[in-house]
Amino acid sequence: MRRHKYTQTGFTLIELIMVMVITGIIAGVVAMFIRTPVDQYMDIARRAEMTDIADTALRRMSRDIRTAVPNSVRLPIPAGSTYIEFLPTKAGGRYRAGPVPAGAAQCGGTPAQDILDFTIADTCFEILGPAITFATGDQIVIGSTQSNGNPPYQDPTAAACGIAATSTCIRRPVPAGGAGVQQKVVMTSAYALPPFAALPSRRFEVVPGDQQAVTYACENVGGIIDGTGTLTRYWVYGFNAAQVAPPLAGSSALLAHRISACSIVYNMSNPRNALVAITLTITRGGESISLYQEIHVNNAP
Repeated sequence: MRRHKYTQTGFTLIELIMVMVITGIIAGVVAMFIRTPVDQYMDIARRAEMTDIADTALRRMSRDIRTAVPNSVRLPIPAGSTYIEFLPTKAGGRYRAGPVPAGAAQCGGTPAQDILDFTIADTCFEILGPAITFATGDQIVIGSTQSNGNPPYQDPTAAACGIAATSTCIRRPVPAGGAGVQQKVVMTSAYALPPFAALPSRRFEVVPGDQQAVTYACENVGGIIDGTGTLTRYWVYGFNAAQVAPPLAGSSALLAHRISACSIVYNMSNPRNALVAITLTITRGGESISLYQEIHVNNAP
């Protein structure tokens, strides 16, 4: 019988080792060139995320503060703080003023006869212009002219409000039954409004009951590698005659984290057109970004 010889072919161990070494060298060279672009991409993504967080927070603060009741913005230390408080508004208008028409009674049935009288504990007035939609818990601020920021926060039920000559109580609640679209405002007035609240502009502002006073607070600020601070919005905690920072109750929402520096300055060199300047620094992975925002506050009531 004839035998057939079969030749076996394959890689030798030396050839296999050479292939592995060459492949490793090629992979190392490729990784060396790819590492830098990948690191750059990660750095850019991190900076973009930090910038977006800070920008979103500052935009929200700007939108809120621009709606503030005139002369309601206050800081614990105006020269520089990490807390800012104000009363937001959802609407406003002008009240009817002037002498009471002959034979008309205050809070009578005819809106056109209803003026806001600062000499008595008036409880209603006619709105000049479009009607306003009120919700339960809404409050009205009339004649906020004092730049120290405190009068709109004063308790309108306090006994001091009964002395019109020295009173600074300019906020009045709208009764629970006063919700809905109204051309005439009905309010809770145990005492007369102070004389300084009667202004030629005859304006009033409506503070929403689902917001009340609002505070933005930078807390636990610090950190070198990663920021340790947070920016929080507080609301629905009532009205404090003396500012409490941060508020002790109410609702809160986190707007930004990893904050390493925060500064809020309230510039009142021109009281009627004040300026809130905010600097926010966010640090992550040893890298920081800082954003600066100026917010115009119209304090002309």
